[in-house]
Amino acid sequence: MSAGHARRSADASAPRRQRPRGLPAAVLGTGLLAACSLAPTYQVPRTAPVTQYKELGDWLPAQPADDEPRSTWWERFGDPRLDELEKQLQTSNPDLRAAVARLDQAIAQAQRTRSQLYPSVGASASATRERASGNAPLAKELGTLGIAGGAPYNDFVTGLNLNWEIDLFGRLRNSFVQARSQAQQSAADRAAVQLSLQAQLASDYFTVVGDDDTVKLLTDTVRDYTKAYEVIRNRYNEGIAAATDVDQADTQLQNARAQLFAVERERAQFEHAIAVLVGQPASTFSLAPGTLGATAPPINYALPSTLLERRPDVASAERAVAAANAGIGVARAAWFPVFSLTSGVGFESVYARNWVSAPSRFWSVGPAGQVPLLDFGARAAANRQARGAYDEAVANYRKTTLTAYQEVEDALASLHHTSEELLADEAAYKSATSSAHHSDERYTAGVADYLEVTSTHTAALQAARAALSARIGLLNAAVSLVRASGGGWTREDLPAPMRMVSAPITGAPAPRAAEVP
Repeated sequence: MSAGHARRSADASAPRRQRPRGLPAAVLGTGLLAACSLAPTYQVPRTAPVTQYKELGDWLPAQPADDEPRSTWWERFGDPRLDELEKQLQTSNPDLRAAVARLDQAIAQAQRTRSQLYPSVGASASATRERASGNAPLAKELGTLGIAGGAPYNDFVTGLNLNWEIDLFGRLRNSFVQARSQAQQSAADRAAVQLSLQAQLASDYFTVVGDDDTVKLLTDTVRDYTKAYEVIRNRYNEGIAAATDVDQADTQLQNARAQLFAVERERAQFEHAIAVLVGQPASTFSLAPGTLGATAPPINYALPSTLLERRPDVASAERAVAAANAGIGVARAAWFPVFSLTSGVGFESVYARNWVSAPSRFWSVGPAGQVPLLDFGARAAANRQARGAYDEAVANYRKTTLTAYQEVEDALASLHHTSEELLADEAAYKSATSSAHHSDERYTAGVADYLEVTSTHTAALQAARAALSARIGLLNAAVSLVRASGGGWTREDLPAPMRMVSAPITGAPAPRAAEVP
């Protein structure tokens, strides 16, 4: 039997110790004192106030975002195929699944940190056979139990033990606040990833459908240019047209064919990108050709006074500041002692027949304290590191807010000027088409050379493509404005500090729910 066990066991002949009467009261008093925190009082960092958007002007009236669809903003574009693709993204996108997994990890870490605030209780049981030295300490006491020195004996032990670090200076509580803020940051990051992927899918889809219209335009153009080339070649064979006319017609035809191949290549690449977004192999995914029928709907963007509450990336940056603020409290607490309470209760005997009996009972309870006296600057460095992490988080938050306003301004400017560009391109296409028609008549009448024909037709093709590009750009600008204004997300969508549950992706295997008080 070990010396420690022999001291605690009631089977030994040593007299019983008197239980310290004042110990529970002292422990209770120490626990009640565990209410201070060394973390600075947290405040959201101040940012430059913005009262209105510069690029808004008078062309678009202010529209609050309260009626924005909260998770299906793409439905406002009125394209069923886009709606179906967005649903597939919600259930199958690997990046979104990874973001959900990161959120689960962060919530689990917060739960783990929270558990350190409470006592840990363990149970143990053992049955061993030992041989003690006859000259070992407590050998005489063993003899009173009928165990001669050097003779083997049994040792049966079972009991419960309790360990509790008394959080007097808030180290554990600030660690939990830090982990909880990081879990909320991860939730905001997941929302930001989801919104970014949704916007990317919509933008890629509109590009693909726009390419389909461009392919149709160029296919028709190549067909018309092929007929024109054959007519000019026949006229040349009959001696009516010059050889330069044939060369110009062929050049025009080959340029149109080259443009067609380039657009088909771009269309294939964007289709492959969509396959990845919806979680399918590019080799097995295909998107049937469509028509750019969607129009840019009115976008209810967030006003400057509420923008920062509607951007998940801003919320993520702010939660990082809160976590860093709590980290300062954790670092400061390292300068103070760590107090803990340990206790144990159970049964111990050298005989199995009276193992679990009143005389075999033992117990122990007592506080402990520990503080490093000499660490060669480790705690001072940890405090400087925590302060530096806080300053970095504040700078990142302010940069994120500036970027948020910039992206809204960019989207508003793009939406405004692309609308004007589309009107101009459509007017240019109308004029270019009329010019090409007149040049054909002039060439047939023999009052214009073929260079005029090729020039006017090339201009008409360029104007048609420009108008298509502007239509795609207008839709993408609307998508950018949705993304810049948060897509209907608000800070209210963040898991509350007192209840954090990882919401599953619709249609995907649900992550395990986790609550953090």
